Amino acid sequence: MSATWSIFTKPWKNKTVDELGSFVSGLGFNGVEFPVRPGYQVEPENAEKGLKQLSETLAAYGVKVSSVASVTEERVFAGCQAAGCRILRIMAPCDRSKGFYASVDELRSKLYALQPLCEKYGVTVGVQQHYGFGVFNTMELNYLLRDMDTRYVGAIWDAAHSALSGEIPEQALEIIYDKLCLVNFKTAYQRRTNGPEAEQAEFRPYFTTGRNGQASWKAAADYLKARGYAGDICMPAEYTDEANVEKYIAEDVKYAKSLFV
Repeated sequence: MSATWSIFTKPWKNKTVDELGSFVSGLGFNGVEFPVRPGYQVEPENAEKGLKQLSETLAAYGVKVSSVASVTEERVFAGCQAAGCRILRIMAPCDRSKGFYASVDELRSKLYALQPLCEKYGVTVGVQQHYGFGVFNTMELNYLLRDMDTRYVGAIWDAAHSALSGEIPEQALEIIYDKLCLVNFKTAYQRRTNGPEAEQAEFRPYFTTGRNGQASWKAAADYLKARGYAGDICMPAEYTDEANVEKYIAEDVKYAKSLFV
């Protein structure tokens, strides 16, 4: 498989860009998803110049900026273009006071309004599902993106959030495949956080390693291989046990790559 394997660099905001390039390539990645956010190596206010410089430095380590996680401001689109990055990742939260359908209608209007920027800068806005009140499962993501032009707006399928909604990976991927622009390989499960004597049970997601969550990475990989998926794969490096992130991601990238051989 010749696709870019990228890593979300959110946990490493304190590394220099050179340190980041060396670290990422040493793990076996040839791409990054970069968080253009306050407090990171590149912030939204400096996106155009900063992302270009970032991409030039990372290129010396054989690493490209394959996606960016940020706000949908024009300067971020311009930064993506300057860095040769084609995907700007966002999520789709809903407003409880308005309800799901009204919120989705507003989100769709905002996505349509971004299409001129997508065309101008050659960038696709990738929308990822996320647990919580909002676009959570894959069918909801499919509903949000119905009839969207995939040159401008696409789907990012996240294995962990799909699993947290109780989905079967190959079924979820079939639902969204025609809109797919990126796949996230991470995993999680719902863990009860209070005892059986509690008046109301409470659960929270626990993000874990590839072999130990509800999402079957093998099932997802088998489906993607069978369909001839040629897009990128991003590993968000999200683990509830934050003290061991570097250990876990080093193990997980090897495991994930083995599934595509």
